[in-house]
Amino acid sequence: MDWFPVVFIVFKVLVLGIGMFFAIKWHYDQGKKKKKEEQDNRKEGNG
Repeated sequence: MDWFPVVFIVFKVLVLGIGMFFAIKWHYDQGKKKKKEEQDNRKEGNG
């Protein structure tokens, strides 16, 4: 049973790492989406 903590910690780090990656990616994509919408609104208003 000495292997269980090692496997559990590796699994935990892997899952949390993947979760953090997708959280950061989602927030970055939301910022890009908002910026693009603002640019589109400016073009429609000036055009």
